[in-house]
Amino acid sequence: MEYVAARSALCRQCGKHFVVAHAERVEVVKATLEIGGIVAGQSLLERIKALWNRQRITSVACFDCGTVQELNSAAASTICPSCSVHMDLRDYKIKTSFSRSIRTHGQVHVTAAGDLSGSTVVCRSAIIDGKLRGSLECTEKVEFRAPAKLQARLSAPEVLIGRKADVQLFRPLQVRSIEIRGKMTGEIVAETVVTIRRTGSLDGNVVARSINVEKGGTYSGQLIIGQKDWEQAELIPSGEETAKPRAAAKVRRPPPHPFGLPTTS
Repeated sequence: MEYVAARSALCRQCGKHFVVAHAERVEVVKATLEIGGIVAGQSLLERIKALWNRQRITSVACFDCGTVQELNSAAASTICPSCSVHMDLRDYKIKTSFSRSIRTHGQVHVTAAGDLSGSTVVCRSAIIDGKLRGSLECTEKVEFRAPAKLQARLSAPEVLIGRKADVQLFRPLQVRSIEIRGKMTGEIVAETVVTIRRTGSLDGNVVARSINVEKGGTYSGQLIIGQKDWEQAELIPSGEETAKPRAAAKVRRPPPHPFGLPTTS
């Protein structure tokens, strides 16, 4: 039994989220449809909407301790079972000037009229159509769809530069992979691959495992492909390859003073 005004609740037995349906209302609707001779069937559009908006189970990792738990996609918040910290699961759509910090496991969308100037923004994914003047950290993907100038720090595993985007970075961008379809200026440090499509252009230094420039794409800058750091074995040659140095002449030094070095004028 649930409250009359309730729209959703959690099962007391398994803890899953479900939508509350009142039995009396369902019976009245069924009786009305039967009297009018109407078949209670969903249209194609309703079926597509139901399929698109159906509830799914997602895995969420805590920002503090890293504990992973499975939650329903309709949940707005939860509590970490390990460290008991509050976890925000909502999506944010920035339409005006917004200066507060955001820490959510949902998506942050900055519209064309939006101005996100928060000191720190941590989210699952982000879509940038407007202005971004704060530090952004995403756990999955960042997509730029409009011109942007970033003076703050940007961190994300995957970055997508759209065709209409012209992104200027004033700090090195550390990513796992990046795909450029528009224009970009800045330094990139990628763990795997940097892809420049036929409509894309990149101006800046790149350190990556590999780079893919399609026909029509342009790249200008210094390029370092392969290992990021040299190993110790590559820096120091083995003893067999190098000749043994001549024994240096022994220099007789006085014994150390028992109380340290004496003061000199």
